[in-house]
Order: sequence, then structure tokens, then C-alpha cells
Amino acid sequence: MKKNIIFICIHNSARSQMAEAYMKLFHGDKFNCYSAGLEQGSLNPVVVDAMKLDNIDISNNKSKVVDLFLKGEIIFDYIVTVCDESSAEKCPYFPGNGNRIHIGFEDPATLGGSYEDKLTSTIKIRDKIKEKIKNIAKYL
Repeated sequence: MKKNIIFICIHNSARSQMAEAYMKLFHGDKFNCYSAGLEQGSLNPVVVDAMKLDNIDISNNKSKVVDLFLKGEIIFDYIVTVCDESSAEKCPYFPGNGNRIHIGFEDPATLGGSYEDKLTSTIKIRDKIKEKIKNIAKYL
């Protein structure tokens, strides 16, 4: 039986979306994968482009708020925060006894510069997320 995992960040616009996509790619046979944000957001277009460059299309994904998952309809085995530590502390309690794990990454929304600068930096963040998710068994 597949385990349930959710990735949480601030707006579900970048880091958690990438983590969910890579979790599905690398471990979708063992996990039902979800992502959500602490606050309402919208998908970061630079992140969409960075993922397309790795042959993953998240352009039709929607930003979801964590409240949608707090009703107990899905019991999560793992709750993974991918934001900074102070934001991770704001992650709400989920029904069940899910293991909480924090793996922080820089927020692509905070990147400055031209589109090309943002894309280059986002690709670096994407690759860090990809590597951590590929090897996530170390944390689970």
C-alpha cells in the first residue's frame, strides 16, 4: 500500500511544487504525493520554465492551501516542509501520526535580477531539490 506524503512551503508556488513533481517521478510507485502552501499563492512562471527544461510540465498545477488537507480525509505518513525553518514552524498539525521532516531550500520568489538571472538561480534550486528527493529514503 502506498504511503502519503505532502510537501509544504509558504505559497505552494515553487519549492513544494518541484518537490511533489520529483517525488512522483522518482518514488510515485511507493507514494501518493501532494503539496500545499501555508498561504494562498500562484504558480511561479520561472519555476514552470525551469521544470520544463528538465522535461517536467507543471504548468497546469494549481497552488493549494494546506487547509484543504487538514480535514483528515488523507492521513499523511510524512509531512515535509521545504521552506525556511521559521516558516516551517508555522506548519499546522495534521491528523494522524505523520512524521515531520524539514528540508529547507532558498525561495525562488526572493530572487532578483533579469529573467535569465532568476531562471539560472531557480535551476540551481531545482537541482538541489531534485537531488534531495531522489535520495529522500535517507530521511524517511
